[in-house]
Amino acid sequence: MWFFSCFVYHMRRTRGSRVEFNGKTDTLFFNDGVRRIDFILVYEDEDKKEFEKRHTFARQKRRREYFEASLMKMGLELEATRSVIDENLMFVKVHMPWDVLCTYAEVLHIKLPIQPNDLSSRPSLWRYVSCVTKPFYPDEKLIHKETDYFTAPFEKDRLEYFCIKDRDIFFTPAMRSRMAFYILSRAPYEIRGSIKKFGITKLLDSGVYKGAYPLHDCRFNVESIESDCPNERYLLFQEWAHPKSFYKMQPLDLIRKYYGEKIGIYFAWLGFYTLMLAVAAVVGLGCFIYGYKTQETSTWSKEVCDPEIGGKIVMCPQCDKDCKFWRLNSTCEASKKLCIFDNFGTLVFAVFMSIWVTVFLELWKRYQAELEYEWDTVEFLEQEEPPRPEYEAKCIYEKKNPITGVKETVPYSTCGKCFRLSIGIGTVIFWIMLILASVVAITIYRLAAFFAFSTKLRTEDLKELEPLKEYVTPQMATAVTASLISVVVIMILNMLYERVAIWITDFELPRTRTEYENSLTLKMFLFQFVNYYSSCFYIAFAKGKAVGFPGQPVYLLGKYRNEECDPGGCLIELTTQLSIIMGGKAIWNNIQEVLFPWLKNLYARHCSGQSVASDKGCPRWEQDYRLQSISKLGLFYEYLEMVIQFGFVTLFVASFPLAPVLALVNNLFEIRVDAWKITTQFRRMVPEKASTIGAWQPILQGIAILAVATNTMIIAFTSDMIPRLVYYWAFSVYPYTENYSNTMTGYINSTLSIFNISDFSEESRPLSPARNITTCRYRDFRYPPGHPREYDHTVYYWHVIAAKMAFIIVVEHIVYLTKFILAYIIPDVPYAVKEQIKREKYLTQVILHETNLKLVTKRIKSPEDELQEGTIHKLSAEELLDFDD
Repeated sequence: MWFFSCFVYHMRRTRGSRVEFNGKTDTLFFNDGVRRIDFILVYEDEDKKEFEKRHTFARQKRRREYFEASLMKMGLELEATRSVIDENLMFVKVHMPWDVLCTYAEVLHIKLPIQPNDLSSRPSLWRYVSCVTKPFYPDEKLIHKETDYFTAPFEKDRLEYFCIKDRDIFFTPAMRSRMAFYILSRAPYEIRGSIKKFGITKLLDSGVYKGAYPLHDCRFNVESIESDCPNERYLLFQEWAHPKSFYKMQPLDLIRKYYGEKIGIYFAWLGFYTLMLAVAAVVGLGCFIYGYKTQETSTWSKEVCDPEIGGKIVMCPQCDKDCKFWRLNSTCEASKKLCIFDNFGTLVFAVFMSIWVTVFLELWKRYQAELEYEWDTVEFLEQEEPPRPEYEAKCIYEKKNPITGVKETVPYSTCGKCFRLSIGIGTVIFWIMLILASVVAITIYRLAAFFAFSTKLRTEDLKELEPLKEYVTPQMATAVTASLISVVVIMILNMLYERVAIWITDFELPRTRTEYENSLTLKMFLFQFVNYYSSCFYIAFAKGKAVGFPGQPVYLLGKYRNEECDPGGCLIELTTQLSIIMGGKAIWNNIQEVLFPWLKNLYARHCSGQSVASDKGCPRWEQDYRLQSISKLGLFYEYLEMVIQFGFVTLFVASFPLAPVLALVNNLFEIRVDAWKITTQFRRMVPEKASTIGAWQPILQGIAILAVATNTMIIAFTSDMIPRLVYYWAFSVYPYTENYSNTMTGYINSTLSIFNISDFSEESRPLSPARNITTCRYRDFRYPPGHPREYDHTVYYWHVIAAKMAFIIVVEHIVYLTKFILAYIIPDVPYAVKEQIKREKYLTQVILHETNLKLVTKRIKSPEDELQEGTIHKLSAEELLDFDD
């Protein structure tokens, strides 16, 4: 311990220092103006604390000093400076010297330029196209296009083969920050016996440090006065995050350069998804306009509204006792609205979207392959990813590696791993059951609310509701209120489950960062899938499907009578549910992403007594410290939000053709909101490497496959399209339908069965007496009273069911076959990219061969020299292997 204390003192005197701020607010360097700041650590100075509180911080101080000494022992250089605003705060600047950068660039397999790309030439046609698209791209005078290079994994021994023009800028700030964080995550801060504690994350959680972050290069709205500052943050704000640039394409290369590949690939995916949504939105809007224009010409809608047809059809009560008989034409406005969404255009749009989602995913794979090559992440997944610091810190069991045969430590035994996974699976199942319980509770509310609205809205002497009767039916009122309650319940369950999912994943202790994110992604998506979509699945496939008939209704839990659909079907209710959930979710997410960070920063400034104008007197590291720290999960919630939206756009689009339009509008805001948020309100993120969107890719593919089944089933079972088609063509097959003219005339009358009101059971008989009414109608295909098989399903009912099943089988097989053909003929990697990858590998092999040849030439002497020396030079095994390669 004495030796270590001396070591700390020596290192502080020789390689670390505490200095005063030199007054340059925009500087990115140590006080000597030479060494670049690669990372910032922030802590509270214990010497400034009150005497009675100092002993509380003694342990933290020891840990911090040990940690900083470890950093300097690992080659980093530190410089401490006191805050100009709060004298209790200390800022530690971290710098990585050239040798350390080279070492860890090799450790992390960072690919760096070796030769300009001699294959990157665009076709001549592109020049003419670029003249038209130029206004939609960032200003080339501000954001210059960088030279394209072939790259290779960095090696210290082969520096002469890399394009090193200036050592100070050879490694970009993002690369330097990534390497610095790698060291910070593995530097020890305490050793007790055989237990070694390390990592900046633990020190942040325990309060030893108040912050750890890389620096922004300047203020977002003002260019830096420093001559060597690239002002990339300012450029990103002006050409990307500013509202005036909403119509421009994203500067993806600059985003990747400044924030790293993981941020870049997210915005690339979001931009590509939004661009593809524009195509779907145009077709969906056309489908909506078609439905809107033809709603007045729909024969069956006219029959509902006709006083001589719908006005004379008396419908049976839809709940027990207190509900009254009602006229069919009271649903006139609802039937017109239904015509907008339930038409033949919707069928075409549903098939189009099933193909669109396949084309989108296949084209994204191609675009992703291009980005993988351009951003040097082609071989990222093939490299062994280092373990997470949290995993390494708990490794106490020895286990033989089946690949290398070397014993290594793991944090749990086989039984322990099974136990952790069982706890995780059990907890997820419990929460999913909790969601289903909430769906049942909302269903019960729907039944009770429908009973209440049926009693109120159909009371003929309730004059204050007279203006609303034409537009607000009991079904519509129930659907709207239940949807609003669903949105609130969904948001509350989301906030609770997020904490549980993170706790479970931490408890499972995945080995790598990728395994951690994949495990958390699966848990969160399963929960969100059930949470957001369960109510939609209920309306689409359960509501109104098992209601019996007025004389023998079906009850839920033996008490609540099952809901019935509107005479036109449940499609309009599903449309209402989707529009409210999508709209409510988008509004809430934007409040969370824009308003909350802005208010937090405003509150922090108010508490510290600082204003925006005071930034001019603050150094760069203090300005960044006052910003919000990024979440540990980073982009996880952004991906989750978009994938849930993708599900709404694809799974239920047959009921709501405007879903792509709403998603497109939301995404146009989402891109700029996310850009504004991370550029202006948050500290700079630690750059991370990523070659794909990770576990979200198979999830999107699973949604795409499921979407075909859900949309065909919505058209078959939720909409009234198949019964209408059967009726339209019925005259040549079913002469008993009395439809001899291939029209929809009489369709409403044919879909409503007759019930004798004297057949009501005592439990369901209406309390209000029926005046001059002996029968009422209900939605079903059953034999009338007096028939030998009264109230049984007619043959026509079974023909409709057969037609629905045939439609599902035929359409599903055609669409699936089309999807698989498209997936096969569209290659995942463009031919040009394959050529460039091969060219890069060839150049790398040439360089390696030349290096090994030079190494062997240096080592091998001429035979005459060997005889004179009397010895024969022997190559090492490693050199021989290199030579063979």
